[in-house]
Amino acid sequence: MDSLERSLDFLTRTPHVLRELLTGLEDPWTRADEGPDTYSPHDVVGHLIHGEDTDWVTRTEHILEHGDAKPFVPFDREGMRGRHDRQSMAGLLDHFERRRGESLARIRALGLTNADLARRGRHPDLGPVTLGQLLSTWVVHDLAHLAQIARVLAKARAPEIGPWKAYFRVLTDRS
Repeated sequence: MDSLERSLDFLTRTPHVLRELLTGLEDPWTRADEGPDTYSPHDVVGHLIHGEDTDWVTRTEHILEHGDAKPFVPFDREGMRGRHDRQSMAGLLDHFERRRGESLARIRALGLTNADLARRGRHPDLGPVTLGQLLSTWVVHDLAHLAQIARVLAKARAPEIGPWKAYFRVLTDRS
């Protein structure tokens, strides 16, 4: 399987992983975070939706249209704030699954080739990037947020495990 298909295959899985992990959990778990300027699982799903709306496919199309002549619009990492606050986790998961499906359909409709993955774009902070790097970053972004959600959920239960806390570095890590 080539790099593009591996990426798309993985990106298809993320909504299902999130649904299995988060469905039915109470708000105190899904709204828990690691302190100021951190994300709860609820925030993460909203952030992923925001990425579907403004980042990955938009930047892919930008590279195909402009190459590296014009930098991407900067991504607002906090753009989900206030947009999904009142939405239930079930509603967020449905919204994310739908948006991810639409994003992947748009990517597939582009008929990208391995040669397209070498096409260059310009990140506003990082400079030259390739389409292949962008799509691989999308996968790593999902994985990073899945790890973040697992870490936050573990920390929410930390007070209940007593002395076993000493064995779990995840309870003291922040990133």
